[in-house]
Amino acid sequence: MFKVGIIGCGNMGEAIVKGLIEKAGVKSTDIVVTDINKERQNYIMETYNTAATDIKKLVNLSEIVFLVVKPKDLEETLKPVKDSFKENQVLVSVLAGVKIEKIKSIVNKPLLVRIMPNTPALIGEGVIGVSFEKDTEKKQEILDLLKSLGEVLEVKEELLDVITGLSGSGPAYVFTFIDALAQGGVKMGLSYKDALKIAIQTVLGSAKLLKETQEHPAVMRDKVTSPSGTTIYGLHELEKKGFRDAVISAVEKATERSRELSK
Repeated sequence: MFKVGIIGCGNMGEAIVKGLIEKAGVKSTDIVVTDINKERQNYIMETYNTAATDIKKLVNLSEIVFLVVKPKDLEETLKPVKDSFKENQVLVSVLAGVKIEKIKSIVNKPLLVRIMPNTPALIGEGVIGVSFEKDTEKKQEILDLLKSLGEVLEVKEELLDVITGLSGSGPAYVFTFIDALAQGGVKMGLSYKDALKIAIQTVLGSAKLLKETQEHPAVMRDKVTSPSGTTIYGLHELEKKGFRDAVISAVEKATERSRELSK
């Protein structure tokens, strides 16, 4: 038997393997993987010293199974092994927009868990929303494994759409802001290389400071803002251009789209 089986060896599948080994203390020999792309499967097996097999054997031999495939491939992936799952197994779905109810209609024996990670999970710095089909004695074990990918937040399943709009899409908002910040530096005379380096560190340092101090963002903002200083002039421009409204609306629209896709 293997502790963990992973169906799908793409970027997120690899992030899960790496996190489980490096941060969760799972032995590589306790992990088995499978992928229709055998080149990718072999890469994961050789890089992380895991086992690899076909999907039916993986399901038969794993206590916890991570399903890390594209939503459109759900039925094609699970139907051939729907009768192989056992009631004492856990199936963790990483499929965006696919509800537990939908998965349950294909496989009804394992305990179903749905998670929504974002791309920083690839380096163990993600946000992972998680929803359990029902309460279970295995909950803490699952949560501890997921912590290897970043910050974990357990929510009701309907709130996973909000997490998608906020943190799932959030890195794209942040990347756009960083690029705009750097372009501002370029406009005022810096090279893009230098401006980007400064912008990245400014965002990274600010986020770390906010996390460590646990202060409200407005309090930290006010500490940077001096009367009649440079910062208040810059903030005034952001307000005039509707910066806050645009960000709030982005989260709202992304959340609504996630809800549409999950129907």
